[in-house]
Amino acid sequence: MRLMIIGQLEGYISQAGKIALQKGAKVIHCEDTEQAIGALLNGKGADLAMVDVKQKIREFIERLDAERIHMPVIACGIDTDARAAVKAIEQGAKEYVPLPPDAELIAAVLAAVTEEQNTMIADDPAMDAVVKLADKIAPSEATVMITGESGTGKEVMSQHIHRKSKRKDGPFIAVNCAAIPENLLESELFGHEKGAFTGATGRRIGKFEEAHAGTILLDEVSEMHPSLQAKLLRVLQEREVTRVGSNNPVKVDVRVIATSNRNLEKSVEKGEFREDLYFRLNVVNIPLPALRERPKDIATLGQFFADKYADANGVPKKKLSPAATARLQSYGWRGNIRELENTMHRAILISVEDELEAGAIHLTDGAFQANAPAAPAANAPSAAGVGGAESKPAANVANPGGVEALVGKTIAEVERDMIVNTLEHCLGNRTHAANILGISIRTLRNKLNAYKDDGVDVPAVAGDKG
Repeated sequence: MRLMIIGQLEGYISQAGKIALQKGAKVIHCEDTEQAIGALLNGKGADLAMVDVKQKIREFIERLDAERIHMPVIACGIDTDARAAVKAIEQGAKEYVPLPPDAELIAAVLAAVTEEQNTMIADDPAMDAVVKLADKIAPSEATVMITGESGTGKEVMSQHIHRKSKRKDGPFIAVNCAAIPENLLESELFGHEKGAFTGATGRRIGKFEEAHAGTILLDEVSEMHPSLQAKLLRVLQEREVTRVGSNNPVKVDVRVIATSNRNLEKSVEKGEFREDLYFRLNVVNIPLPALRERPKDIATLGQFFADKYADANGVPKKKLSPAATARLQSYGWRGNIRELENTMHRAILISVEDELEAGAIHLTDGAFQANAPAAPAANAPSAAGVGGAESKPAANVANPGGVEALVGKTIAEVERDMIVNTLEHCLGNRTHAANILGISIRTLRNKLNAYKDDGVDVPAVAGDKG
């Protein structure tokens, strides 16, 4: 755990830092949010920020988003000022911690963040061999490729490997190659010097340098442009990076984990992905099963997410009812764990019973049958409808109602409705929607912009944290 403390709180802030150090955290202190941003851009990574409530919390969080730095922010202030606490939460802080610091409270906050980052639920037999393989190769320095459908938990597995490795005390840095525009990804990975391009107002340390002595995750590496693939290959071979605008290479010591939801061998055949890079990344391959192939984990994950979002939204925790559990287990989960998480977030907010009822679990039209033979997700038959209708076996019979609803529409209109409805289902999260739809985030962004120009009501964008 790397903790960044921001602000001057009459000496109490140093007490919080000492408590965190006693709990095993690595602590860095910054005078204000500007200094904190500068430290983060220059490679001083952090997993959590505790910020004086008097600081400009909203601007700090917006700057983090703009710089694609994903880190929870905890506001803290002297005594219990209710108005200050409410304001901090409204500005985007995840929690409010009163000072002088309570040792147990600080420990609980650190433990909660660590647990949220590290939770991996894998009790189904389908996951046994996968976890055993991950545990066996984790202590090595081998590059790992984790494959599987979108939403199967590839980042969680990569964190598991990092925690079991010899680099567990070093940083774990994740980069979503699909979510960052092509013209910025090189700078994001390798860094840049001041004046290297328009907008480069200062030196920035890249993610490879930030991950020095630790692990870097290249999430959805298959989305990387071919020209950048060549530069990545050289970094892997030479173990050094050259910042944009510089001629001086910098040595880096990192373990690389990559993920992909595509068939990379086919991408290599099509010339979309470099064969030499594929073999460099695919030293060890860990294939993650789809959620529908691990039914024992569905109810456990559903309860975990229901509890998580009950806490996040300040509503009572509820146990899944037997009917709700049956409903979850009968669904095909095309979007896998990510779709289940969004579904449970929605369910805990609209539930009206003492137990979380089946009627609160709204599922997507056109979902395929959970126990159907393995087949491409896009071609699978319908298993459940919207609004809590009971799931029925699809067998080999088409869904007449679904087909009739499409009659009279153009292909473009059908595609538009599918994209907009999927984005709405994902609560506005574009990265999640793109993964479920099987398209790149760039393609989704372009289509949504075109729909907006045509006057279509597009769901508001939520935080795109994979």
